[in-house]
Amino acid sequence: QSQLVEFGGGLVQSGGSLRLSCSVSGLTLNYYTISWFRQAPGMEREGLSCIMPRHGYTYYADSVKGRFTISRDNASNTVYLQMNSLRPEDTAVYYCAAARHGSCIATPQTGSMDYWGKGALVTVSS
Repeated sequence: QSQLVEFGGGLVQSGGSLRLSCSVSGLTLNYYTISWFRQAPGMEREGLSCIMPRHGYTYYADSVKGRFTISRDNASNTVYLQMNSLRPEDTAVYYCAAARHGSCIATPQTGSMDYWGKGALVTVSS
């Protein structure tokens, strides 16, 4: 059974850092582009970043470029999102998602994902 599970959410002060982990099971990670999304209350789910399986090519939305870093460890089937210089407006539920043979040349789109995690809450206090 394919499963994605997010870890590492929590409460952090403005300007602080958190690292989210996405543990993937039941999938051969080498075949999947992994993306991170977030959804704030009352807002649509927003694509943030993605990373391709082999070459490690990455993409970042403008809202997080320069502050967030995505990385992957295929050996441990884990994808990370390092979040620095967090702001109150980063408060949201963060999701990881997998797309088989997905591209990573533009903002990740929810309709292009094959598998989703259940999300991890990140709260940034001012």
